[in-house]
Amino acid sequence: MIDRVRTDNERQAMLHADFPILEHDDSLPAIIEPSQTLTPIDMPEHVVLCFFPKVVAQVGAEARVCHNLFSELGENPIYETAVGGKRLAFVHPGVGAPFCAAVLEELIALGGRKFIACGSAGALRSDITAGHLVIPTSAVRDEGTSYHYLPPGRDVSPSTDAVAAVETTLRKHNVPYVAGKTWTTDAIYRETPAKVARRRDEGCLVVEMECAAFFAVAQFRGVTFGQILYGGDDLSTDTWDMRDFIHGQSTLRERLFWLAAEACLSL
Repeated sequence: MIDRVRTDNERQAMLHADFPILEHDDSLPAIIEPSQTLTPIDMPEHVVLCFFPKVVAQVGAEARVCHNLFSELGENPIYETAVGGKRLAFVHPGVGAPFCAAVLEELIALGGRKFIACGSAGALRSDITAGHLVIPTSAVRDEGTSYHYLPPGRDVSPSTDAVAAVETTLRKHNVPYVAGKTWTTDAIYRETPAKVARRRDEGCLVVEMECAAFFAVAQFRGVTFGQILYGGDDLSTDTWDMRDFIHGQSTLRERLFWLAAEACLSL
């Protein structure tokens, strides 16, 4: 859990920034706290957040539903299965930083403590080929959600233990990967050539929509969180190349889920 010891003057100064997104307030409780609306349940502390709906449905068909999350999109089941005699929960977290942050908040309130997410990302470098794995070691905070959890800053990092667990798992199975920075954005249709070039210059390998928010919520709530991404579409040139990163990667997506599960259960 992050340190929230601030003087009243410091807190007031942070609440009077020039732009609303910079008006940081880390006080607790908020008016709505997940722990006020959700009661902890008997669910595994190890949770995989899987962005692949077909994989969630396929693995979920052989698992049990331990709880249902609800939103205007309808029910979102949290599944539980056993892997190597250990309990594992898994769920689709939705898409985009605000929604995914809310799902993570609710999973923490219910009892989740150790998380690995698996998903895809747009490649910002031509050597991040379709399907190549990337372990985010930091995320550029070019979204809005993380600023409601952490003071303004350019980057946010995942849990070092989670990164180490993912790397150990991939090395164990001889899976090639690269570790480095990702760019989290809220606006997929505003990834301009100039922004891509700037992010690449500061070391970003890929672009996605959730990492920075995940990492910020995890730091704020004091839980362990890491992520595995694979190279999907290609934004390394001025011409977008979709590279069939969804339908052409079904086998990779299932394998990535089980790698995430193994890494998560090792925490």
